[in-house]
Amino acid sequence: MRKLIRGGTIVTAEKSYVSDILIENEKIIKIGENLSQDDCEVIDASGRLLFPGFIDAHTHFDLKTITTTADDFYTGTKAAIAGGTTSVIDFATADRGMTLMEALDVWHKKADGKSSCDYGFHMSFSEWNEGLSKEVDLMTENGITSYKLYMAYDNLRVSDSDIFEILKRIDQVGGIVGTHCENGDMVTQLTNQLKGEGKLSPKYHPVSRPAEVEAEAIFRYLTIAELAGVPVNIVHLSSKLGYDVAEQFRKKGNKVYIETCPQYLLMDDSVYEKGVLFGEEDDDEFASAKFVMSPPPRKQADKDCLWDALREDRIDCISTDHCSFNYKDDKELGRGDFSKIPNGCPGVEHRPALIYNFGVLTKKITKEKMCAYLSTNPAKLYGMYPQKGVIAEGSDADIVIWDTDKKWTISADNQNQNCDYTPYEGANITGAPEKVLLRGNIISKYGKIINENKGQYIFRGKSILYDKK
Repeated sequence: MRKLIRGGTIVTAEKSYVSDILIENEKIIKIGENLSQDDCEVIDASGRLLFPGFIDAHTHFDLKTITTTADDFYTGTKAAIAGGTTSVIDFATADRGMTLMEALDVWHKKADGKSSCDYGFHMSFSEWNEGLSKEVDLMTENGITSYKLYMAYDNLRVSDSDIFEILKRIDQVGGIVGTHCENGDMVTQLTNQLKGEGKLSPKYHPVSRPAEVEAEAIFRYLTIAELAGVPVNIVHLSSKLGYDVAEQFRKKGNKVYIETCPQYLLMDDSVYEKGVLFGEEDDDEFASAKFVMSPPPRKQADKDCLWDALREDRIDCISTDHCSFNYKDDKELGRGDFSKIPNGCPGVEHRPALIYNFGVLTKKITKEKMCAYLSTNPAKLYGMYPQKGVIAEGSDADIVIWDTDKKWTISADNQNQNCDYTPYEGANITGAPEKVLLRGNIISKYGKIINENKGQYIFRGKSILYDKK
């Protein structure tokens, strides 16, 4: 049966307006006022906002590092869609010695038939050779048009010369490369120095990865991109130093796209002293292990810079870098040595509520900018627009019916994320997804999943590298 969403305020990246939405065969077939409700299931959205399904373009589900993430595609995608995220893009990683097709097959087996939201994959390189270069065309044929590189982590990072060659090759197929920008040599050197001084608690994690190592890597990365003559993406930007470098290259005419994350907008490095973000200080010094992620949260000035950049349309996407490890058992592996704490934190479920509550309601950004950063821009950048990222005739009926008045508190006790903590524990929130539709199917109501495993693989096209304002 067709569905008619009646009376809601449709939010786009440019404007908001009241209209009805008619859905049939998983697509939006008509938008207009006072549409006929004959032979329709009617959903009253009066007084609600209607966002296009949110897109999280940076998740790590079922990932093995020191240990394996708490969330796989079954639990992670349920958490995503419960919070209003209808599409995720995870990272298929070609370990050294693997082909790209082998890596893609591994990630399909992790996700296919187990996902409750739609999903795609970036392809991560950990080395570069002629065989991998030839496989890039195969990736395009399989709907992979975005790639990931690392400038840190010994088992993943590639050389500057390889970055140059990879950027040129991916540009040939209209793809985009996002890079984890940290100077891996300096991180190793600083970590060893701290450990040699007996500084082993989690509070030394941010000291081992200061903003300077991010800014230096960004400068080097963007210099390589400039020489290659290609547009590039910086993932999980955390610092003003790094942002200023990106702006320096933009002013020279380079196309540089930037992603940041809620943790860099809401946290600063005081969490490593207090062990919490909201609430009273935790007496256990190791509690700050919950906030061990790379890059780490910075200073208040860094947060202010990132919010200002969002206000001015100078950042393109807000993703999560969701990489959940349980505090007990997993994070505990690093008690007595911060360098052994698995890096990452959960966030895929709470991103929309956090940005609405701490961004829109505080007037740091508008609801239209929230739509752009959480939905429209990632859809364009990663080759999903206009199938995803917009409420428009012909688009997938991925719709979040947002209750602007709902009051609730974030807690590990009420989350769908399969993790024993949330870094946002105790945050008092106004605003929540009342209903979330995936291609016209109602999947969740107020965070409760009512329809599992409806997710499908997203076959993505070329990136739409839209002009900066």
